[in-house]
Amino acid sequence: MRWDEMRESSNVEDRRSEGGGGGGLGGGIFMLINFLGFKRVLVLIVAVIGIGVLMGKSPVDMLRMLGLVGPAGERPASYQQGPRGATDNDQHKQMVARILGDTEDTWGRIFQQNGRTYQQPALVLFRDQVRSGCGGASAAVGPFYCPADSKVYLDLSFFDELHKRFGAQGDFAQAYVVAHEVGHHVQNLLGTSGKVHERQQQLPKAQANALSVKLELQADCFAGVWGHSAQQRGLLDAGDLDEALNAAHAIGDDTLQKHAGGAVVPDSFTHGSSDDRKRWFKRGFESGDPGQCNTFKS
Repeated sequence: MRWDEMRESSNVEDRRSEGGGGGGLGGGIFMLINFLGFKRVLVLIVAVIGIGVLMGKSPVDMLRMLGLVGPAGERPASYQQGPRGATDNDQHKQMVARILGDTEDTWGRIFQQNGRTYQQPALVLFRDQVRSGCGGASAAVGPFYCPADSKVYLDLSFFDELHKRFGAQGDFAQAYVVAHEVGHHVQNLLGTSGKVHERQQQLPKAQANALSVKLELQADCFAGVWGHSAQQRGLLDAGDLDEALNAAHAIGDDTLQKHAGGAVVPDSFTHGSSDDRKRWFKRGFESGDPGQCNTFKS
């Protein structure tokens, strides 16, 4: 992918120098206290610790997995700890800034063609943990989009995770990740995500999960729409599409459940199967038409 020929976005916030640090309570626990109350959260913590003891895991690890405590000084082996400061991974920073800039240009044109104005999101680079408009989060949750502040959050070490743990290599695989999160921003601007989240509150868990899958697959399709635009402008190389499809396959719910050693449980899917993720990305990539991304009619 010729990302060096893309326009660099000015909407990148580098907060990497703010990350790290020792353990302690994470932002997630304060969100739960605000939502459930102190007594219920205390009962939840006791239950999580009890399950951890039965499973032979340390209580701190169990709480950290749920985002209830901040990351300790040592991270999982799959994460590579680099030097502190805002200047590390500068090539990756420049790449995501240019990919973001290209998504801005692509969606700006699409919105303008439909009589609308595209409001550009910000992309926040962080390390270990971050405070967003949606609350606190650790790098373990992966890249995410927060509709409350219209920002994409990314710990660049996820690209190492994508390569080493999931086997998804190449810069276009990484671009797919950024474009997918931008796809969630498009959904937010269109009002789709708000309607879905409102509807989910009224449904049983399995049906709510099914709506989450449709939302994620549409974001995959929107990422493909951007990829189509990049291809039309000669910014992709041979093999780039395969890199994105490989990444989509690697992070499908069924593939992740198999790798975790468990059974595949479709009712628990929240992002979609590997085949579905590949199919919807490819649909957007081949058509270049957001109108072909209506997963809710599928």
